[in-house]
Amino acid sequence: MKVCPGIISRFRPPSPCHSPRSVSSFYNAYIEGWALYAEGLGKELGFYKDLYSDYGRLNGELLRADRLVLDTGVHDLHWTRAQMLEFFHAHPPTSEPDMQAETDRYIAWPGQALGYMLGQQTILHLREKVRTALGSKFDIRKFHDVVLSGGALPLNLLTDRVDAWIADLKGQK
Repeated sequence: MKVCPGIISRFRPPSPCHSPRSVSSFYNAYIEGWALYAEGLGKELGFYKDLYSDYGRLNGELLRADRLVLDTGVHDLHWTRAQMLEFFHAHPPTSEPDMQAETDRYIAWPGQALGYMLGQQTILHLREKVRTALGSKFDIRKFHDVVLSGGALPLNLLTDRVDAWIADLKGQK
């Protein structure tokens, strides 16, 4: 694992370097959820002008949908590796070597696909909650600052952080 900089440090306030304790926590739902959320911002901002320019994003969505099925298939339905590959072959968003690697990844890492999707959905829900609470005063940049400035957090603590921010803003009226 990278100590400084790296995937963890991009979610921490700037410092010369982080203590070993600060990089030992890897909150998959937050980190991968933010990455997935951020990928969606391109579509929201209108970067994809037609289906051709949006193809890569759409293919990624198909791969993530497959990953969700594979993750639950192997760990809840107790699918065999062969069953996982059979599903992948019926819904191919990627090459054979990648399918093999993805299959092994989800066998070895229970809940990984579900974690990042839950993280993305939580961030989207929190954004809508703030938008509803603040109305015309909603500023997506400030929302992003609140989500990112606390570092990588478990989703319940992220929710508490956003709720406290809403309460603070409403108290300033």
